[in-house]
Amino acid sequence: MNETVDIRELNERIQRESSFVDIITMEMNKVIVGQKHLVESLLVGLLSGGHILLEGVPGLAKTLAINTLATSIDAKYARIQFTPDLLPADLLGTMIYSQKKEEFIVKKGPIFTNFVLADEINRAPAKVQSALLEAMQERQITIGETTYKLQEPFLVMATQNPIEQEGTYPLPEAQVDRFMLKVVIKYPSKEEEKLIIQQNLLKVFPVASKVMRPEDILKARDVVKDVYMDEKIQKYIVDIVFATRDPKAYKLDKYVDMISWGGSPRASISLAQAAKAFAFIKRRGYVIPEDVRAVCMDVMRHRIGLSYEAEANNITSEEIIAEILNTVEVP
Repeated sequence: MNETVDIRELNERIQRESSFVDIITMEMNKVIVGQKHLVESLLVGLLSGGHILLEGVPGLAKTLAINTLATSIDAKYARIQFTPDLLPADLLGTMIYSQKKEEFIVKKGPIFTNFVLADEINRAPAKVQSALLEAMQERQITIGETTYKLQEPFLVMATQNPIEQEGTYPLPEAQVDRFMLKVVIKYPSKEEEKLIIQQNLLKVFPVASKVMRPEDILKARDVVKDVYMDEKIQKYIVDIVFATRDPKAYKLDKYVDMISWGGSPRASISLAQAAKAFAFIKRRGYVIPEDVRAVCMDVMRHRIGLSYEAEANNITSEEIIAEILNTVEVP
């Protein structure tokens, strides 16, 4: 971006354009108690056009969160429960023979929507998980010989249960890398849990109102691209990602044997896009290092391959990222 950019003017414009963030957050908070990080992550994914993988034990409002977001934006929403007997055609659609027309016609699957909730994605076999790849990366689906463009905004939010490992299929690396964010959801606090009980004992459960339209989100995405990112911040992002590839160069010698592979250029792109979206959510027209740090864990935790040695020593990718953030020089 040209250095002559007027930061003050841009900042004022972003403040005006981002006013809807508070409205959506308010609607989400009507239904979802606590889970501030989850709500923020959903908005980051939505505004930067990235998909989200949620990990958490059952009952932490993962499904409810995306349903509420879809309602507040008046967008089409589909929930697909992944099971071991699911077929790619159940997801994408298939060609069926019409006796009336005496020809094959396309029956589109549930993926032709704005928001897709792939519930317990690790329950389905690899061929079904892979069926999502084209949709997530290219925003299109091929059925037979015809390719169909998916309607924007298009967001895949997949959930996986970290507890049960029996009868589950771990996601292939190429699939995991397509998710911009991997968000780990924690239990609510005691106060929040009391509010959750009170809310669920009400005669009528709260429902979010429609406060936006899908086209407003597309306009907002264009504005997010205008958020200013200085070259120093870009260098900071590159340093973080390179530290996962070559820890020794960043004086992180103890992790040399712990990392099998580091973040790809897609990690750098996702980190930059997520940081811009986070700055936008915070109603700022420029990215600061804190924005990068705020989204770094969710963007990077699923992009570092751990060696057997790391697993033997109970070293997690979160520990490595935290150490990188403490070591890499902040601009």
